[in-house]
Amino acid sequence: MALRLVVRSLSELCLTTGALIVLFVVYVLYWTGVRADTAAAGQLAGLQREWAARPVEPTTPSDAPPPGPSAPAPAPAPYADGRALAVMYVPRLGEDWEWPVLEGTRTSTLKKGLGHYAGSARPGGTGNFAVAGHRRTYGDPFKDFPRLRRGDAVVLTDGTTWYTYRIVRAPHRTVPTDTGVVAPVPRGSGFTGPGRYLTLTTCDPEWGSSHRLIAWAHLDATQPVTAGRPQALDS
Repeated sequence: MALRLVVRSLSELCLTTGALIVLFVVYVLYWTGVRADTAAAGQLAGLQREWAARPVEPTTPSDAPPPGPSAPAPAPAPYADGRALAVMYVPRLGEDWEWPVLEGTRTSTLKKGLGHYAGSARPGGTGNFAVAGHRRTYGDPFKDFPRLRRGDAVVLTDGTTWYTYRIVRAPHRTVPTDTGVVAPVPRGSGFTGPGRYLTLTTCDPEWGSSHRLIAWAHLDATQPVTAGRPQALDS
């Protein structure tokens, strides 16, 4: 009788444990993705509303006299932590691949989209615009990161300008402590001096975080959003 009770208790424990494992797998594989997709869509919609509300710059008549000398434009204000600042497109990762880029790389930020390394360059700016993203969970934005190849386009917009970068090296594998990969002149990229660069980072292996995968790119072209979508998104 005692043995039967022990066996039944162990069976119930195994069933409970199995159910918990299944629920955890569903949470990791499905529910975090649902939440991330919803959060990312909200960030994208918020950016579109913000950009639509921007005042239109007045045009200068063609017969107006040239403007006189003026003081240098003030430096732009720093990005607010956790706020969306741009939208990124990577055609190699899918026709519908579109993710918001938010300021900072905290866990809570990366649940809503990609994260801009604080202190790195702005989109299109001199230096290194560095961005991190999840390989797995929370929408799996960089699930197919190993597919990136030299020449692939990475396109961003900040609502006024399109920036098209071209990858020069990917994927490069390193360790999390190798912070030089996001330096203004990223170590290991092959770049030898100041420029307008982009770095993408994600975890490796696919379900781990012992290493990092890196892709480096340089700015290839810019155009105002009023000129339409860049060719890299339609080719």
